[in-house]
Amino acid sequence: MNLKLAWRNLWRNKRRSLITIASVAFAVFFACLMMSMQLGSYSNMIKNAVSFQTGYIQIHASGYWDEKTLENTFESNDSLIAGLNQDEINTIVPRLQSFALASYQDKTKGALIIGMDPDRENEMTSARDKLVAGQYLDLDDQQVLLSEGLAKYLEITVGDTLVMISQGYHGVNAAGKYAVKGLVKFPSPEMNKQLIYLPLPEAQWFFGADNRLTALAIMVNEPDQVKEIAAQLEENLPAQYEIMTWREMMPEIVQSIELDYVSGMIMLYILYAVIGFGIFGTFLMMTNERRYEFGILISIGMKRLRLQSVMIIEIIMMGFLGVLAGVVMSSPLIFYFNQNPILMTGAYADIYEQFGMEPVLPFSIDAVIFYRQAIVVFVMALIIGIYPVFNIQKLDPATAIRE
Repeated sequence: MNLKLAWRNLWRNKRRSLITIASVAFAVFFACLMMSMQLGSYSNMIKNAVSFQTGYIQIHASGYWDEKTLENTFESNDSLIAGLNQDEINTIVPRLQSFALASYQDKTKGALIIGMDPDRENEMTSARDKLVAGQYLDLDDQQVLLSEGLAKYLEITVGDTLVMISQGYHGVNAAGKYAVKGLVKFPSPEMNKQLIYLPLPEAQWFFGADNRLTALAIMVNEPDQVKEIAAQLEENLPAQYEIMTWREMMPEIVQSIELDYVSGMIMLYILYAVIGFGIFGTFLMMTNERRYEFGILISIGMKRLRLQSVMIIEIIMMGFLGVLAGVVMSSPLIFYFNQNPILMTGAYADIYEQFGMEPVLPFSIDAVIFYRQAIVVFVMALIIGIYPVFNIQKLDPATAIRE
């Protein structure tokens, strides 16, 4: 009976009920959009950093991370790589990484040299899809792949010859001339200004580090399980190897995300406060409009507890309908911007690039966005719903009927 009364009360005054439901729906809508945008930017930042720099997990020789020199490399071992192939691991990418001076005609710049297996590197970074000129590398090539920003600085293009000078393994001289086979554009502005790809065998020859690697970069299927996967790998590897997760290798990104998350939550709490006052306003209006009705019902013998129960059920129904409407309204927009991120241009793009971030604003479709905001706003509506219940308890029927 209480459910029937509550449902009929909702649609007895459709305009009032729709205003209340709409206030809850728009609260959920804006909260979902804000959280999706925030989590999407974090995911994109982590994805770019992990894909192009370290991988989710990295295996290297003990001491390499503290002193990143070719002296702290380890010998490539097929049995080691084979032993890492687990269901949780997506890709294992061998790398030989160091620095060199890259020169073309009268221009010179320091560059990050990454010797890699082209096919495995493409699985990790999708480097082939980022070609803007020329062709992708093959494992037996004696050519280089340049980042677009570095190519612009050196004023070099596909087919030109790049000169590289560095110091190799055990202090040997490293020098070579390589034709530019292709240009790639990376999402990370910092990587786009300094990266040079060499096929792994050629990089090992260039640095005099035959069959040696600086690291094995590992991509996993479930990023949320990185810590557990790293712990399992560490149990099976000899002590000469060191395993680190991306959080350990890039603490500055973790700190940046945590700091931004706090500021984002402050903005979200401000939004919740505005939303709360909006919902309270509609509940206040609803309560004042129905004081006469409440007075009549109590006067003819309806118990206050039952009237309060009906009111609570009404609030729950309106809250549920509002939350459902908010999720339905926000979902298409969030899914659209997840597939079509907002491209930042002009001054905003420059600001993003100054912080080494890709100038795009993606949206996340993580389920937590929807149910967390739905729960928060629903609970908020229930808390604010205490007001009409309290008002019924203190209501004087005679006064309410005269009003």
